[in-house]
Amino acid sequence: MCFKCCLCFVQCLHKVWRFSINKIRLYIFFNIISDPCVSPWTASYGLTDEQKEFQKVAFDFAANEMAPHMAEWDQKEVFPVETMRKAAQLGFGGIYTRPEVGGSGLSRLDTSIIFEALSTGCVSTTAYISIHNMCAWMIDTFGNDEQRESFCPDLCSMEKFASYCLTEPGSGSDAASLLTSAQRKGDHYVLNGSKAFISGGGDTDVYVVMCRTGGKGAKGISCLVVEKGTPGLSFGKKERKVGWNSQPTRAVIFEDCAVPATNRLGEEGQGFNIAMKGLNGGRINIASCSLGAAHASVLLAKDHLLVRKQFGETLANNQFLQFKLAEMATKLVASRLLVREAATALQEDRADAVSLCSMAKLFVTDECFNVCNQALQMHGGYGYLKDYAVQQFVRDIRVHQILEGTNEVMRMIISRNLLTES
Repeated sequence: MCFKCCLCFVQCLHKVWRFSINKIRLYIFFNIISDPCVSPWTASYGLTDEQKEFQKVAFDFAANEMAPHMAEWDQKEVFPVETMRKAAQLGFGGIYTRPEVGGSGLSRLDTSIIFEALSTGCVSTTAYISIHNMCAWMIDTFGNDEQRESFCPDLCSMEKFASYCLTEPGSGSDAASLLTSAQRKGDHYVLNGSKAFISGGGDTDVYVVMCRTGGKGAKGISCLVVEKGTPGLSFGKKERKVGWNSQPTRAVIFEDCAVPATNRLGEEGQGFNIAMKGLNGGRINIASCSLGAAHASVLLAKDHLLVRKQFGETLANNQFLQFKLAEMATKLVASRLLVREAATALQEDRADAVSLCSMAKLFVTDECFNVCNQALQMHGGYGYLKDYAVQQFVRDIRVHQILEGTNEVMRMIISRNLLTES
């Protein structure tokens, strides 16, 4: 066979392959349009009956208590305390905290399912709830009995709210270089320094703070719980943000702030390890919030395609847009499967848990942002108006590629683990 014949054969094969892929896109599209309840792209696919029950509770809460207020919370920068306390009454204030101290005692997979559902109602509020849950879990896991009994019940009921304090003005991705110091003086630590970009800062009651009690590097870091009202604790101005406007963000400042030594979690020098273990779960949580935004955006795009007409017919009849919607749903399902696998690995304390949590955070926050952004594009000019929810999902989800460790850092963690595997 001559070169020209070979080339023709390859080109024909390529056309057949492309046609089969396009048929798959059409199949996905018509599944979404015609019968979404049984389609594998839906969030309940493959769950146990129990998981479907609390997922439904979370979806209903999102639809009834969050979504109607999402735009107002964003525009007026409202921290919806009472709504979050209602969520806590359903068990969402301490989802994976132990029941003995008021938590729900659910698994990491269960937690992911709940956060995805809640985020369809408001990403910003759910993301704060996920941070609050992480703080409650850290105290429950690394605190002693007295600390757990002192802090966890009020956190799980959301009578009190918590903030996670790791990032500093000069140490973001390089968390081990943090400078906030804590000098032991008798039965107290004296804290000096500042934390940046703290969710809930100034409005919350409990601050889980990473600080330096020893020498340079990770081994010199400890973890202290600082309560609001402690002399020497103050806050910076409220930051003006592109998204995440239903939760305040401020600098947290310590000036000769005396914290009882009994508020230290674990031993001196364990703080960095505590922080990283918290972030492994935090990365799954924030990826789950991204899933909720993408899930809601696919539904918004679908509804828009079915009603919007151009050139004499609905956009749903445009094959290009059919293919785009199919690809969006496919990315959503792939992302969801990765998050749920990472959540299971973390729950089981598997050796690949750290890598999977990093992969989930990297892949899912990138892909789900793309899904939301494509949904906005499908809305045309309407998508850029604040009357349409899709633009808020885009704004709220964008920061997920930055926080809980930037996606560039996720690539570093993944590659390092791959290169050091025996």
